[in-house]
Amino acid sequence: MEYQITLSEDRRYIVITVRGDINRHSAMQINQEAHEMGRKIGVNRYLMDVRESRNTDSVVDQYEFAYRDMQCNERVDRFARVAMLVSPEDHSHDFIATVCVNSGLNVAQFTDLQQAIRFLTA
Repeated sequence: MEYQITLSEDRRYIVITVRGDINRHSAMQINQEAHEMGRKIGVNRYLMDVRESRNTDSVVDQYEFAYRDMQCNERVDRFARVAMLVSPEDHSHDFIATVCVNSGLNVAQFTDLQQAIRFLTA
């Protein structure tokens, strides 16, 4: 898996682009780095582009990620707004998006880039 973390051109959100399989542990590492960057520059909105990535975690691991990892990690802003941009034919991210919302995180899943950006900049 490879990833890149950058600031959007308008400096309103951070773009995280992931290629290759992603799981609970790699997602936590990416989130910590992105949220640390966000804290330094005063941004708490994130575009998680996983159109070229598949979630390989079990349902239990995805649940633990949303309810334990994200809730208990001081390096992660639990009040951040996150748009997950997924490939229309990939449903491997559906459950994690649902449990993140159910755990109180402000996460929404999109297949359209412009809709995701509108969610982040609204």
